[in-house]
Amino acid sequence: MARKRLPEVLSSDEQERLLNVPNPRYFSGERNKLLIRLMLDTGLRLAESCALQWRDLDLNTGKLHVKQGKGAKDRILWLGEDVLAALQGWRERQARDVAEAPNHVFTTLEGKPLQHRYVRAMLDRYSKRAGIRHVNPHMLRHTFATDLLRQCANVELVRKALGHSNLSTTQIYTHLVDADLEAALKSFRTAQAVAA
Repeated sequence: MARKRLPEVLSSDEQERLLNVPNPRYFSGERNKLLIRLMLDTGLRLAESCALQWRDLDLNTGKLHVKQGKGAKDRILWLGEDVLAALQGWRERQARDVAEAPNHVFTTLEGKPLQHRYVRAMLDRYSKRAGIRHVNPHMLRHTFATDLLRQCANVELVRKALGHSNLSTTQIYTHLVDADLEAALKSFRTAQAVAA
């Protein structure tokens, strides 16, 4: 049986470069930067990000309720203080700049939810400007999963965060972390030999 192709993930440098492209002085720049950051910090799918409503977020506790994710499954995620502060600032700006208070977190100036094709095109445009490889929404999800697994070393926690029904779906990310371990060990032995 052929081995499943490993998902592509962004390095820390690529993530930083991508996040530095949008100009937060502009409505769309602040919105897009926050959208990318939220996807990198939570592993939200594109559809979940575009459908996210303010009522699904508790800006005091950091609780994010993903409703009707893939397979009509709900899940709870938690946000860090930095992204919560950014969301609070965004909510205030959105209330100021959009005519009617929108229900959705990520909207146009007219208060309409973002379209999937807009987000894909925006990521394509930003990745070119950042001078990195082509980025698509699912790559942000893969990056989140891989970074979380590297940090917590618990594939079950990653499975819950991603909303996967089956652990075998999540285990693809262990191959990426195993590749990191292999590279670290190989360079470690080379460094030791040179030092001797």
